[in-house]
Amino acid sequence: MGFLEVEVYDEGGRKVRLGDIVKGRWTVLYVYPKDNTPGCTTEAKEFTELLPEFEKLGFQVIGVSKDSVESHRRFKEKHGLKVKLLSDPEVQLIKALGAWGKKKRYGKEYEGVIRSTFIMNPEGEIVWEKRNVRAKGHAGRVLKVAKELKG
Repeated sequence: MGFLEVEVYDEGGRKVRLGDIVKGRWTVLYVYPKDNTPGCTTEAKEFTELLPEFEKLGFQVIGVSKDSVESHRRFKEKHGLKVKLLSDPEVQLIKALGAWGKKKRYGKEYEGVIRSTFIMNPEGEIVWEKRNVRAKGHAGRVLKVAKELKG
């Protein structure tokens, strides 16, 4: 099964196929580890701040993590986030995108979400990707790439 066939939960708690959300539009899909953590909050706030510029270029911006729909709702409310957030509790989409793997923290190795960003064209093809991104300033770097892709 390709990543476009994977089902996740939208903000209303409905199961949706990723392909149904991204096909027909340029999309920035960013995968992040956890709601309300410092890096993830920074990243989501920066994407929200730049959302009007992405939209002017014809892009939608979507974040995805394994957090629940309810966790996403609280995260958005607390920080005034405007980006769409998808819930992938079984990490099927995250794994299909290759954004799950070995990580190290405080000398311990474990499996987890690898902060990654993907830009998809209206056909749903990944035309740009970046893994192990640093949250601060990342949205601005992605916007620059989006502008270059749209020429």
